[in-house]
Amino acid sequence: MTVPSKESEADTISVAIVGAAGRMGRMLVHAVHAEADMSVSAAVEREGDPLVGVDAGTAAGIGEIGVTIGSSLERALAVSDACIDFTLPEPTVDHAGMCRAQRRAMVIGTTGLSRDQLAVVKEAASDIAIVHAPNMSVGVNLCFKLLDVAARALGDSVDIEIIEAHHRNKVDAPSGTAVRMGEILAGALDRNLADCAVYGREGHTGVRDRKTIGFETIRAGDIVSEHTVMFAGDGERIELTHRGTSRANFAAGAVRAVRWAVSQPSGLYDMQDIIGLR
Repeated sequence: MTVPSKESEADTISVAIVGAAGRMGRMLVHAVHAEADMSVSAAVEREGDPLVGVDAGTAAGIGEIGVTIGSSLERALAVSDACIDFTLPEPTVDHAGMCRAQRRAMVIGTTGLSRDQLAVVKEAASDIAIVHAPNMSVGVNLCFKLLDVAARALGDSVDIEIIEAHHRNKVDAPSGTAVRMGEILAGALDRNLADCAVYGREGHTGVRDRKTIGFETIRAGDIVSEHTVMFAGDGERIELTHRGTSRANFAAGAVRAVRWAVSQPSGLYDMQDIIGLR
């Protein structure tokens, strides 16, 4: 793996990108490389991927940037200030341990982590700054705040449904963003999401319990990201919708998260901290 020396990047934030051969990884390479105060210091992909050994910029469609895709995150972290990881739960947990060992900030956009995996990430954050958000979009995180306000105002006077849609290749359902929306709504209403969530309906379901929160999932085509929360009462309905039309907005949020995280003390943060909505 060819990487620039960290000394040559002294005035920039050097970023290792994990999963650099994937769709989101390529977008992250593009986004970081475009920033005047950042550089792609290393790009990592799983061993055996056909793009290992290829220039990360070439893989991302922006031309050579002098960083070849390798398979060792430990080596990548040695020349980096921070790591961005939008991969899968199991490798993400391993990567958090590596970042902790080398005291590197980490931005995690991976969804679908189990409770035990989240506990490992939280433990790693006792020594390093970790930003973990199911959705890096600034717009989505603004929606999180608005959902809390709406739920507190409407209380138990409405039925709440969360409808989300993504491309056919997304492997987890509901999306991490939809789950986070449910957690925010349940918290605002003093409910436990594990007890009140209803995932899809079929057959004779009986009368709807107003204190449940419904989830509906769509997987189709190349839909990037759509989330709608419906507050349906008697005689009126409020809908809050966010549509992501390009992964560029997730990459832009991750870039913002890296810039913020490298100057923070150890701890587990999310996008609410970064955009000042906490």
